[in-house]
Amino acid sequence: MGSKVTPEEARTNYLLAALDDKDLERILSKLSPMDFTLGDVLYESGEKMEYAFFPTTAIISLLYIMENGGTAEIGIVGNDGLLGISLFMGGETTTNRAVVQSAGKALKMTAHDLKEEFQLARRFQELLLRYTQALMTQISLTAVCNRLHPIDQQLCRWLLLSHDRLHTDKLVMTHDLISNMLGVRREGITLAAQKLAERKLITNSRGTMTVIDRQGLEDAACECYKVVNAEYNRLLGRGISRTYN
Repeated sequence: MGSKVTPEEARTNYLLAALDDKDLERILSKLSPMDFTLGDVLYESGEKMEYAFFPTTAIISLLYIMENGGTAEIGIVGNDGLLGISLFMGGETTTNRAVVQSAGKALKMTAHDLKEEFQLARRFQELLLRYTQALMTQISLTAVCNRLHPIDQQLCRWLLLSHDRLHTDKLVMTHDLISNMLGVRREGITLAAQKLAERKLITNSRGTMTVIDRQGLEDAACECYKVVNAEYNRLLGRGISRTYN
């Protein structure tokens, strides 16, 4: 599969940036650039996965869909990793839906090429397995947080995880969409967002939340966010948290 992906573009994804020049040069020929818009569905629960995606500026939400149509986010994937861990973990399907949460770009690789590279390149394999453990931590802490912590702390965690994976302070997302992600009522999100705005941690208007006090948002969040970020740092040698003046 031909590609015009440059090394600089590939290195905007943290996993690809961690490869040495030789491995990255070989993998570049197997990557294709993609543009995603908000709400794009990359796969549904139970579908055979034909591609893996390495987001560079897009954020992908992993949603579990209940029989009654209810949804809840179980994790997010951005420039910290890849979408498609099932492909090298022994399966080609998963029980969740993958939806674009924040519009942007990603690099696509076929399922065949991902599995081939996983077996061929030891460093690539190690990175993918470590990322999988970090993602499992995120998914586990999401379940704990949604069960034990109040909505305002859940919203702080969600905003911080999204903010880490964006190159902007603005998160374009309506309260309806956030409520679907967190599996709570829209009114709860509206009230929580108002509280954060009153504390001057964010501004909130017309489907856009803007982070204006990053440190304050971290202080307001529960421990779940810190655990997720610390585990990513431990496993992959860098944190993805970023701070602003």
